[in-house]
Amino acid sequence: MPLRAKKERPDPETLALMSLAQIAGDEALFARFFALSGLDQASLKASLSAKGASGPAVLGGVLDFVLGDERLVLQLAGDFDLSPEEFARARRKLPGGMAET
Repeated sequence: MPLRAKKERPDPETLALMSLAQIAGDEALFARFFALSGLDQASLKASLSAKGASGPAVLGGVLDFVLGDERLVLQLAGDFDLSPEEFARARRKLPGGMAET
């Protein structure tokens, strides 16, 4: 039986950016993200730029948004070929995340 290579987990920032790209591809979901996050397109872009010091915190907010909708977690997990638990694991590693106990 051939050995299968272990699938690498995306780092938390990458997973959040991948999730944000999927959210941005759905107009209604993107509007909901903006409404719940209090961000607008300009502030989102600024926070994710190389100079945006709040970038990691915003990425944590993206994962909070994803984790607040079980259907979205399952959809993205399937799209990215990841277990749903990866989103919570990644969230814990970004600013504002709760440490594992």
